[in-house]
Amino acid sequence: MDSKTIENGRQIAIISYLLTLGLIIAFVMNMDPKNKYAAMHIRQSLGLNILFYAIAFLTGYFTGWMVATPFYVFFIVLWAFGLTNAIQREYTPIPLVGDYFQEWFKSI
Repeated sequence: MDSKTIENGRQIAIISYLLTLGLIIAFVMNMDPKNKYAAMHIRQSLGLNILFYAIAFLTGYFTGWMVATPFYVFFIVLWAFGLTNAIQREYTPIPLVGDYFQEWFKSI
């Protein structure tokens, strides 16, 4: 991927990691002139959002912090990895689940 494409999509990629609202804004911003770099990070962010809500739903049944905390730490580490990649202009999927997100959401 060329550096011009990355620079043009960098801002959208960073916005996509800022909560669910940021994901929606980034998706709308990337609709007309599709940027491959931004689209990759939007797919990663969408997958992370879905993963977060799934984990929150599952851990909601447990009242102990010893059960819920590792799940949330896992999510925060993956989110920080994705955001750091967007800031540093990296085109690397998130570990463990990023390749699945790219495959599942390839239409975005």
